Amino acid sequence: MAKKITSFNRFHSEFPKALTGIQGLDEITGGGLPRGRTTLVCGSPGCGKTLLGLEFLVRGAMQMGEPGVMLAFEETAEELTQNVRSLGFDLEKLVEDKKLILDTIPIEATEFEESGEYDLEGLFIRLGDSINSIGAKRIVLDTIEVLFGGLSNQGIIRSELRRLFQWLKSRNMTSIVTGERGEKSLTRQGLEEYVSDCVILLDHRVNEQMSTRRLRVVKYRGSHHGTNEFPFLIERQGLSVLPITSLQLEHKISKEKISTGITQLDEMFGGEGVYRGSTVLITGGVGTGKTSLVSHFANASCRKGERVFYFAFEESSPQIIRNMRSIGLPLEKWMNKGLLHIEASRPTLFGLESHLVNFYNAVKTHHPKLVIMDPINDFLSIGSTREIKALFLRMVDFLKSRQITLICTGLISHADSAQETEIGVSSLADTWILLTNPEIDREHHRQMYILKSRGMAHSNQVREYTMSQRGWHLKKVSGGNR
Repeated sequence: MAKKITSFNRFHSEFPKALTGIQGLDEITGGGLPRGRTTLVCGSPGCGKTLLGLEFLVRGAMQMGEPGVMLAFEETAEELTQNVRSLGFDLEKLVEDKKLILDTIPIEATEFEESGEYDLEGLFIRLGDSINSIGAKRIVLDTIEVLFGGLSNQGIIRSELRRLFQWLKSRNMTSIVTGERGEKSLTRQGLEEYVSDCVILLDHRVNEQMSTRRLRVVKYRGSHHGTNEFPFLIERQGLSVLPITSLQLEHKISKEKISTGITQLDEMFGGEGVYRGSTVLITGGVGTGKTSLVSHFANASCRKGERVFYFAFEESSPQIIRNMRSIGLPLEKWMNKGLLHIEASRPTLFGLESHLVNFYNAVKTHHPKLVIMDPINDFLSIGSTREIKALFLRMVDFLKSRQITLICTGLISHADSAQETEIGVSSLADTWILLTNPEIDREHHRQMYILKSRGMAHSNQVREYTMSQRGWHLKKVSGGNR
């Protein structure tokens, strides 16, 4: 049987590539930057060009065994070291261990005098000495236009740029050259992008008082690559690029089922509950018991010794614990044992991308088997319906790839909107439970039913339920419904 080739392997086999080690960037470039060639990273001031270049060197030195050289034309070695210390990068230690060289050549445009020939031979000698002294495999030049800032002859600039890139290629250096964004072109000179093998554009924009950084691979000679804009963050661990989702739907599936924590509800799913690794959406109006239901899921998982991470966007952790104690759920007990972690914050604390990275990091740190988000509607205060659906899609793919069950709640504002949530994510859910609170004979009666549950037989009954000190209880129904 022929060996199956994944999309990543197909990309990786087309062209020798060097992993950057930057979260998400290697995924959208199909394996990293072109090995032995030059990548241009351009963008406006403050978008993260220098940090991307430094992280490329640091990850290469620490994780790939490839020493690197940083040549800066605007910042000193002390400034560079201080700037990335907050990210956990110890440049001084890397320099001491001969895994990194920080070299600076301060250049002022006023020092240029355009007369005679322009020659980079002295720069080549200096770079060559640095490369040979530590056996460097990677190099970053930051920023390239400073070298040519005082020149007006486009012919000389183009010629010397080609000469510089060819020199780096002849030394088999995997290189990043940074450049400032031009008014009508990707760079100020408008030439660097034509002689680079790969071009990455960084952008920093503010929309409705929310700051967002975006990354786009403009070109990549000899390789397929993601061409969309991808949000990225600069956080404590460095840069994080956030691909929209996996390239292919190849998640592993599980036939194992997990309990809802309510015996009668488990019976509506065939007696054992929902599939592990599935996505469960619980929707309903105000006061229908959505938080109580997800807390039953959490309690059941913790009783089995499994970890649960609960993202709460409306209630504080003490409030949730107190309220659930009234229906007999000992959530505080599981928190004390380290099985349940509740993180409560308003969505407006930061942007959608930051929420996504926080979500990723929480899952990687706590290794839960069950994740709860209550409620997802609150994200409407910081993003559009399209953006929130994209966020939810990334979360679903991330958890499915790890066979982690996701339970989400969603508010339905109007009784006649039962077939859709406010942010339109119901199609991404494997199981959808709808809670209602209709008025019957001048009394409100809580009712629930299963709208869908992919891959399993499930009841089509509309069941009335109550909540008491013993938790949820589903009343029996009469008739022929299954």
